[in-house]
Amino acid sequence: MSALSLRAIEKSFNGNQILKGVSLDAEPGEFIALVGPSGCGKSTLLRILAGLETADSGMITVGDQDLTKLQAAACNVAMVFQSYALYPHLTAAQNIAVPLVMRRLTRAQRLPLLGPLMPGQRQAVAEIKRDVRDMAVSLKIDHLMDRKPGQMSGGQRQRVALGRAMVRRPAVFLMDEPLSNLDANLRVHARGEIVDLHRRAGVPTVYVTHDQAEALSMADRVAVMIGGALLQLAPPAVIYDDPRHIEVAKFVGQPRINLLSMQVDTDGTVGFGEARCGLSRIDVAAASSVTLGIRPEFVSVSREGRGMPAKVERIEFLGSEIIVHSRLDQSGDTMIAKLTPAEGAGLTAGMPIRLNAAPERLFVFAQDGRRLFSTPVMDSDLRERAYG
Repeated sequence: MSALSLRAIEKSFNGNQILKGVSLDAEPGEFIALVGPSGCGKSTLLRILAGLETADSGMITVGDQDLTKLQAAACNVAMVFQSYALYPHLTAAQNIAVPLVMRRLTRAQRLPLLGPLMPGQRQAVAEIKRDVRDMAVSLKIDHLMDRKPGQMSGGQRQRVALGRAMVRRPAVFLMDEPLSNLDANLRVHARGEIVDLHRRAGVPTVYVTHDQAEALSMADRVAVMIGGALLQLAPPAVIYDDPRHIEVAKFVGQPRINLLSMQVDTDGTVGFGEARCGLSRIDVAAASSVTLGIRPEFVSVSREGRGMPAKVERIEFLGSEIIVHSRLDQSGDTMIAKLTPAEGAGLTAGMPIRLNAAPERLFVFAQDGRRLFSTPVMDSDLRERAYG
């Protein structure tokens, strides 16, 4: 049985369906990144997992426990919010201790004057302080324990929020864009820290982000949500190299994927210049409209020879790579190529060029967005089709 299981989760607000039968499983210790554009339902799904919202239908289980109808306080689930949600009047140590105080002390033991007089209170408080100190040491924030949130940087507040979530040793760890308030350099550093903390915790983690770089670099598997539906759940390399839907291909990848409207030839092939691939006649008939997708790094540029004629519109120099924006002469479609500085040397705006792509790197999508099975067609195959 999976450590975390979601089955056909649906949710609507004021007649608008936000989640459309979302299902996924997370294994013990697995890190799943939930990505998608704003408004696709990521945060709503996370709030349902945390018990802050109730699903209209579906089931959520952690191990053998059904969490579907439980309130947040009854779920052994910890969540880090985008705003960190720290108490401004409490120190870092007191903020981290909050979930332990609420779970380990009775209401009477929490009273400021009478609490210390209650049986077992002193020992429980001592254990809470020890656990808070150990967590602070592991996060390297033990020197911040006496500071309040207003006296800490964004990165320090983020670590305190992580410590507060982890100190209770939850069954599931949830994060809602916890790095969005950090600057670019600190975000990159914080990614590694969060992954290390996740591995130490050893519990399934669901991490919501709109930043595909975070998702691809941190997660064991990436779940892509579009319009309230989960379109694909797979390891990062599979999401990038083998997208099963055009919306997945469009969302993942920087620069964006090149998409061209095409019609299937009478021989059942479609392609870009000399690069062609064959399609199963079961999936698509000749003359059908399809969309061809080519990642920018698999578009090659030459100044002469065979290929699709185009003209350079502008060039972006990014140090280790050059992004070439061009426009096809025949169709007027924009094409983006990602080149090394050596490959892009000498290219200038307005220059005529030829574009090519490897046939095994072509994606073909049907009109409904689903990925079509295709096989690369080599020059010898084309000659056989033409001359029998």
